[in-house]
Amino acid sequence: MSRYVSKQTSLLIPTLREAPAEAEARSHQLLLRAGFIRQLAAGIYSYLPLGWRVLRRIEAIVREEMDQAGFQELHLPAMQPAELWERSGRYGAYGAELIRLQDRHEREFVLGPTHEEVITALAAAEVNTYRKLPLRLYQIQTKFRDERRPRFGLLRGREFLMKDAYSFDRSWEELDRTYQAVRDAYRRIFTRCGLKFSMVEAEAGAIGGEGETHEFMAPAEIGEDTVVSCPACGYAANLEKAAAAAVERSPEEAERQAPAIEKVSTPNTRTIDEVSAFLGVLPSHILKTMIYMADGKPVAALVRGDHEVNENKLAAAMGCGELELADPQDVLKVTGAPHGYAGPVGLDIPVYLDRDAVLYGGAVAGAGEEHAHVRNVVPFRDYQPAQIGDYRNAQEGDRCPNCGEALHFAKGIEIGHVFKLGTKYSSVLDAGYTDEAGREQTMIMGCYGIGISRLLSAVAEQSLAEQGMCWPLGIAPYPVHLIPVSAKDPDQAAVVDRIVTELARQSVECLVDDREERAGVKFKDADLIGLPFRVVVGKRAGEGIVEWTDRRTGGRTEVAWQEAARMITEICSASRETL
Repeated sequence: MSRYVSKQTSLLIPTLREAPAEAEARSHQLLLRAGFIRQLAAGIYSYLPLGWRVLRRIEAIVREEMDQAGFQELHLPAMQPAELWERSGRYGAYGAELIRLQDRHEREFVLGPTHEEVITALAAAEVNTYRKLPLRLYQIQTKFRDERRPRFGLLRGREFLMKDAYSFDRSWEELDRTYQAVRDAYRRIFTRCGLKFSMVEAEAGAIGGEGETHEFMAPAEIGEDTVVSCPACGYAANLEKAAAAAVERSPEEAERQAPAIEKVSTPNTRTIDEVSAFLGVLPSHILKTMIYMADGKPVAALVRGDHEVNENKLAAAMGCGELELADPQDVLKVTGAPHGYAGPVGLDIPVYLDRDAVLYGGAVAGAGEEHAHVRNVVPFRDYQPAQIGDYRNAQEGDRCPNCGEALHFAKGIEIGHVFKLGTKYSSVLDAGYTDEAGREQTMIMGCYGIGISRLLSAVAEQSLAEQGMCWPLGIAPYPVHLIPVSAKDPDQAAVVDRIVTELARQSVECLVDDREERAGVKFKDADLIGLPFRVVVGKRAGEGIVEWTDRRTGGRTEVAWQEAARMITEICSASRETL
């Protein structure tokens, strides 16, 4: 057989009739049932031959587009000295997801979840003049993160395959050009992989940086991210970043003088819903007081009772490195009241007031003592905000901050992320260069990631068919599934040989199901595996007639085997030409 033909009897494709109980998402279930992956431990997977073929095709697309964007491929160590992470300030800040270890000499290392420190140290050692800039580098490598709760198969794992790229430029203007080149390359990559996607504004998270950052999102119901978008003007952002137009207030509301503050008894009413029902006020007229520890110091965040605090916005406003909810003991110590009864009146810690919680007409808030609330609370009269700003999550019913139209909310899978790092890493790791005038300058950096193994799940999630999957042609493990109904029938065997010979002559790969199985078993497995084209060689093989199916469109017809081979080669040839 030609190298373009693979026989199913020779391949490891262990299909399952039922999905394992731990598989929640349908794409995860089908990748397991179709024999693409197997779980070794929580969040750690083996890629079987079909899954690995898809990953290699994705990698090939990524390499082509990154090379075209002017990046050079290299390979960096997964095991990194902890000293580098200490110098960058991320060794402690990264948190429990960073896998730490010691060698036999008790030297500390980490398993890289990302490679900003390593690549910056390399650039600092090898680049010292403007003549070597800009420099654009990338790798495709296994990454490690000790996720608290691995889930949805490859979407949130502890070991995963990633393409990470880094750029070193002389100026922000030069970085802007690099950033745009990568965004354009990402659009081509995801299009070639057959994905529906959008680019949205995002938060930098643990990577950090001094400039803008964007995520590429693939819409999917199992997505752990929420994409907020405006169909009218095109505004789009991750929920962590998304803004909404400020709530409009009537002039009468703004000018209305609130009555004096009044304490009321509210026994056993801790939640917003309980307070709302007990006092007969809307949640929007209640202040929710959340106590946080910002770099170890207590602060309060105030939002309306029907809103939720956006911790990313809050941390950015305070400029803190670590923000977490205070535990019940700290809440009691800081406010004098148990959780549920804290309020802003009398607090001697910084109070960050969300702009939509500026209720001059008076609001209900915790009284700072158990079983009591206060009415008619007004900012600046009854408490002093340290700062007023946008500190809440956008939500259904909100309006676009740009055009005022209704915002749309949808779940998405993050498949790529691009960052303008600026000098966050280059300044602390001494990545500098001498400019044309002989002056010492600091390199301006960007970094750009794509979750390669995550793409496998994202594409599978968007490629679900009635009984299995239908892979996009550009990354399918094989384009064609050739199924003789009876492996022992000489007429069928002869037609199969003619088809595979013609396809091989046109450099088209195919998978031949040569197993001695019932036709129903073969068809069910073929549905699970999900190749774009299927040719069934059955009872009309003696006439040279086969059943041709284009699973992308659902079209099915009986044609001469020559016609089936011609259509397949034409479609595959056209697909290669458009790449």
